[in-house]
Amino acid sequence: MRVSTVVIFISLILAGCALRIVDMEKLKLQTVKIDGITIGYKTIGKGYPLVLIMGYSGTMDMWDLRALTKFAKRYQVIIFDNRGMGNSTATKKEFNISLFADDTAGLLNALKIKKANVLGFSMGTNIALEFTLRYPEMVNKLILYAGDCGGKESLQPDEQIMKQLIDTSDTPKDRDKRMIKLIFPGKWLKDNPDLRKCIPKVTERSRPEIIDRQTKAMITWEGCYNRLKDLTLPVLLITGTEDILTPPENSLILANRIPLAWLVQIKGAGHGLMYQYPEEFVKTVLLFLQSSTEIP
Repeated sequence: MRVSTVVIFISLILAGCALRIVDMEKLKLQTVKIDGITIGYKTIGKGYPLVLIMGYSGTMDMWDLRALTKFAKRYQVIIFDNRGMGNSTATKKEFNISLFADDTAGLLNALKIKKANVLGFSMGTNIALEFTLRYPEMVNKLILYAGDCGGKESLQPDEQIMKQLIDTSDTPKDRDKRMIKLIFPGKWLKDNPDLRKCIPKVTERSRPEIIDRQTKAMITWEGCYNRLKDLTLPVLLITGTEDILTPPENSLILANRIPLAWLVQIKGAGHGLMYQYPEEFVKTVLLFLQSSTEIP
C-alpha cells in the first residue's frame, strides 16, 4: 500500500542534557574480516537488529550515548567503523559509496543477520541508501538522519562551509574545534557552553589520508535520485532546520521521491541534532520503528 509523504514540524524547548549511560570504552571491540579488510564493530542490547552507519570522517564512538542506551533497550544495536576509519582497516581499493554499502552487507552476512533496521547519519545516509537499493531484502525499515540523495539533484553546503568540512591540513584538536561550529547552531552553542555534558568522548582517530579518500567517495557519488522511487519500504527522514552541512531541503527532495516516507524536521537543530535533542531524536526513531507502515 502506498502511503503519502507526511511532513511533521516539531518545535522543541531545550530540556538539558541527560547523564550518559553507555560506557563506550567498556563495550567489547569485535572484528570480522571481509573483502581483504578488518571491520571493527560493537553490539549493544538484544532483540531485532538495528544497524547504525556513521557519516563522513566519523567513527563509531561518535554516536550519542543516550540514544544508544535507549535504542539498546529494545534492539540489538550494531555500530561499526567504515572502511579505513578507527578500528577498521583498508586496502588500496578506491573508496566509493557502493563499496561502503558492500562492506555493510559483508558485515551483516558475517554476523548471520539476514534482515535489519538501518539508520544512516550524514554520509552514512548515502551508504544506507545505496545498501538498501543494492540489497533490499536485507532492510526492514530505513532511517536517514541528515540525509541527501547525492548527485546533481542534492543541495550542497555553502562553498566556504564545504572547504572547512573537508580540510584535513590542521591538527585533530583544531579540526574538532572547527567541526563543533559546523554541526551546532551558534545560538545553541552560546546557551550550552559545556559540551562535555552532551557529546561523547571520542577516543578513535583516523588518518587524514583516509578521510581524504572518504571525501573523494562522497563528492564523486552519482547519487540515487532516479532510483528513489524503487524504495518500497518505510523510510524516516529526520533533519534539523538549522543544519548547514546537509541543508534540510535535501530531506524534502527525498520525501517527494520516496513512496513510504515520514519527514520530521527538528526546529532549531543543526547537523548534531542527536546531541542537542537526544530525547526527541530517540522518540521519533522509536515511534517510526514500532509503527505499522500506515502513518498515524
